Amino acid sequence: MSIERDALEYHETGRPGKLEVVPTKPLLSQRDLSMAYTPGVAQPCRDIHKNPDDVFRYTAKGNLVAVVTNGTAVLGLGNIGPLASKPVMEGKANLFKKFADIDVFDIELDARTPEEVISAVKMLAPTFGGINLEDIKAPDCFEIEQRLQEELDIPVFHDDQHGTAIIAAAALLNALELTGQDIAALKVVFSGAGAAAIATARLLVSMGVTESNVWMCDSKGVIKVGREKPFSEQSGQFARPQGTSERTLGDAMVDAHVFLGLSVGGVVSQDMVRAMAPAPILFAMANPDPEIHPGQAIEAVPEAIVATGRSDYPNQINNVLGFPFLFRGALDCRARQINEEMKIAAVRALADLAKEDVPDAVLRAYNLETLSFGTEYLIPKPFDPRVLTWVAPAVARAAEESGCAREPIDDLQAYAEELERLIERSKEFLRPLMNRARKSSREKTRIVFPDGAAPRVLRAAQILVDEGICEPVLLGEEWKVLKRAEDARVDLRGIEIVEPRSDVRFDALALALWKKRERKGFTRARARQALRNPTWFGCMMVDQGLAHGLVGGIGVPYADTARPALQTVGKHPDVEAVSGVYAMLFKDRYLFFGDCTINEDPDAATLAQIAVNTARVAASFGYTPKVALLSYSDFGEHKGSPNVDKVRDALPLIRAAWPDLMVDGEVQADTAVSPARAQALFPFSPLAGEANVLIFPNLASGNIAYKLLQQLGGATAVGPLLVGLRAPVNALSLGSDVNDIVHIAALTVNQALTASKS
Repeated sequence: MSIERDALEYHETGRPGKLEVVPTKPLLSQRDLSMAYTPGVAQPCRDIHKNPDDVFRYTAKGNLVAVVTNGTAVLGLGNIGPLASKPVMEGKANLFKKFADIDVFDIELDARTPEEVISAVKMLAPTFGGINLEDIKAPDCFEIEQRLQEELDIPVFHDDQHGTAIIAAAALLNALELTGQDIAALKVVFSGAGAAAIATARLLVSMGVTESNVWMCDSKGVIKVGREKPFSEQSGQFARPQGTSERTLGDAMVDAHVFLGLSVGGVVSQDMVRAMAPAPILFAMANPDPEIHPGQAIEAVPEAIVATGRSDYPNQINNVLGFPFLFRGALDCRARQINEEMKIAAVRALADLAKEDVPDAVLRAYNLETLSFGTEYLIPKPFDPRVLTWVAPAVARAAEESGCAREPIDDLQAYAEELERLIERSKEFLRPLMNRARKSSREKTRIVFPDGAAPRVLRAAQILVDEGICEPVLLGEEWKVLKRAEDARVDLRGIEIVEPRSDVRFDALALALWKKRERKGFTRARARQALRNPTWFGCMMVDQGLAHGLVGGIGVPYADTARPALQTVGKHPDVEAVSGVYAMLFKDRYLFFGDCTINEDPDAATLAQIAVNTARVAASFGYTPKVALLSYSDFGEHKGSPNVDKVRDALPLIRAAWPDLMVDGEVQADTAVSPARAQALFPFSPLAGEANVLIFPNLASGNIAYKLLQQLGGATAVGPLLVGLRAPVNALSLGSDVNDIVHIAALTVNQALTASKS
């Protein structure tokens, strides 16, 4: 099937288009309706009438952007009109929502003149917190943006101009750092003299490029004073002096340091690249075909640095790195406009982020093993979630410093953490425990990693040391760990490496293991053989007090870590059963699930212990546990079934073990989590439909529930945590990334700290 057919099917299937409007308040009852509309809506209307700024308190204006076009310059398709431009504007709306959680109404105007567009947008402006102009032809777009910026008190931004400028400028800053060139001494040549080229040239000048060193070429050649063929008023800013001998793009590129292409494919030859200054920088951004293919440019000059507008080559100059995050920062400080200082702040934030370690999630998204700052990685990838937390705060700070923020953000660090919640719920959830681990003591908690040579474990270990969370101990052959660390650019300072088979403690640990298991089928030889496995060795280190905890299992089934832990460290003397706990993070609530990993068909006593274990985990995170014992029955609805009876029988055992614990059951899942259902049918239950600890009757139901909610319900799963051992041992899920490893290690540290105080 062709891409054209695929695209049509994508847009047509199910609900046509790519957008829908979703209410953010409940509409489940007559009271809800009276609040959402009449008569309840009258009060916020009155307040806004008295104080117009209250519109940001009571409506969605502060998070709503209009994407506005008249369809006169669409995506290289040209003047296709407002109706045909709607799929593009819906797509733009999707990007705002996906990358920055900004709501959008797309507005396609049947307006042919700048005055008509300006008038329409001004009339619509009270609805919105910002205006994103899109796909409007030059030179109309210049007048429209300038007039609207002057006449409105909300940000107005023409992404076709400034989006490209910001991303290209960030990439150029980093290319200059790599080549050691001075921005003020650059000769910069543009192919193309449209809106994007002019905006990029102006931004580069504001950042230090000498204006007289900018050469701009259109389809007729070098723009210069007195040229027979006319050029636009805006591009005239960069016209060469009268009498300039250079006429063609090729003439202009002689001895140029930088080429910026915003024109058409194939206009640059290899000879033109060879004529440039040494170590040239070429951003060939024409789509779909760049001005010169990157391979051809590098073949002509191997030390050339090349970027394009395409995702299938390194260094994609992609506008999605800019506009969502600019607007996020501008909206959140209620900026009056997006000014030059805010654009430059975005440029520098993007440039700086490219020098940071790249998360596994980004590598997976692009099917890459490694990625680091260099000639083929000048700017962050579009799907790097950290762009939001780097760019938006930088923009908000610049808005405040330049005087256009009406509500400056007092604590930008807290603001960045708040933004982080939009992209990774687990960070918000785990931050208190991460902080506790950092502040625990001067002598750091020692955590063993059996998979010590795995690149993901190595990168996680460096983060754990850098952030002061624990003292990692890596198990593995030293040469392999060192080689993998070198390949992954990991600094191993502060990280201990232990080779189990040659470690001086091997004999003593083997003897201790044999003594533990001599009446459970272990011979001396079997104990020694088991200890050659890093997981067994690490578990014995924990058992013998040589480490405080273990995190393993990155490439093996869960049981291959849990079983050695149970047979070495063993369960705590005060518990009847070890169990597994997942924290399930939803947009508006957190739930703790037990047991999804260990006990296949627990009896009533084991179920009671699972409930206590899971409630303790919830309490350790700072939540008051409200425990629901789940079943397919509500409070005696079904009798005589062993699966129901054991749940019912577990209740008095839990209450005896923990009298103050809020617990009830047996209940169906919807009764446990739905206040409306609980209030209507079971008002006597103390849970009131607000359970945050859910105990499943068997392993199958728990495992199925958490995986379905993770895959289809939008939940983030943190865990599993093994609970009830004498010392903490935790197994990673298959495919865990660096962040997962860091998070589980922090949880393991907290388990160790809690155990040390009990």
